[in-house]
Amino acid sequence: MAEDRRYHNRFRDKRNNKPVMYKDNKKVNTTQNTPADPNAPERLQKFMAECGVASRRKCEELILEGKVRVNGEIVRELGTKVSKKDQVVVNGHPLVKEEKVYYALYKPVGYLTAVSDDRDRKTIMDLILPQDLKKQRIFHVGRLDYDTSGLLLLTNDGELANRLLKSDNFVSKTYVARIKGIFNIAALEKLTRGVIIEGVKTKRAKVDLISTDKTNNSSLVRITITEGRNRQIRKMFEAVGYEVKHLKREEFAGITLEGLVEGSYRPLTIHEIKVLYGIK
Repeated sequence: MAEDRRYHNRFRDKRNNKPVMYKDNKKVNTTQNTPADPNAPERLQKFMAECGVASRRKCEELILEGKVRVNGEIVRELGTKVSKKDQVVVNGHPLVKEEKVYYALYKPVGYLTAVSDDRDRKTIMDLILPQDLKKQRIFHVGRLDYDTSGLLLLTNDGELANRLLKSDNFVSKTYVARIKGIFNIAALEKLTRGVIIEGVKTKRAKVDLISTDKTNNSSLVRITITEGRNRQIRKMFEAVGYEVKHLKREEFAGITLEGLVEGSYRPLTIHEIKVLYGIK
């Protein structure tokens, strides 16, 4: 008589050595992904970083120095995991995990991309409503020069910010530049292939001529890059003989200025946040 294999798990899948389950003599799929549990324990240093204490590496230093208590006990083990039920105290201050927030900001010219300035100059944080600043500790993802306008992302999600800023992720950034002079095809091709800046060649770019103004001897050019070097766009145009008069960033990592005017900001949509998290 054939052996009844109903709910039998004695057989194992040769590919992953996991039990093969049967029900009513039919194989049951047990390899479906299980959604991550938001209440699952996580490493202490990651929890601290997400609470805004410091970078994850600095948090590890605080743990090793004995400045962190979990449920009243000093913890020095970096492998320690905590959950929402645990009480974590750093240097005498209890931690509360922040709700993640994500904003798109249209930075005007004349504002520093900084949280504060010791010379009392205007920063992008002056554009954020006080009630939003009080809720969470937010910071900018990347930066724009003082004399450049356009899109900046603001968040308190350090893990996502680091992912977006890693140079090997090829995150797109699109700018529109008003340059002095009539832009020619030779310069366009050079920028597309890459030019040498401070001894290093830039990665390939997408370049389009939007319009020319012969009366004022200027051109409007759209350029998309996947790097984030200091004043890169201005230096790229300088390398092919053009001076940038005005520069605006229109897009970053798939997020655009849609719905914004200069000096305003808005929360990202759920779809936009998913787009950012989809970047590997």
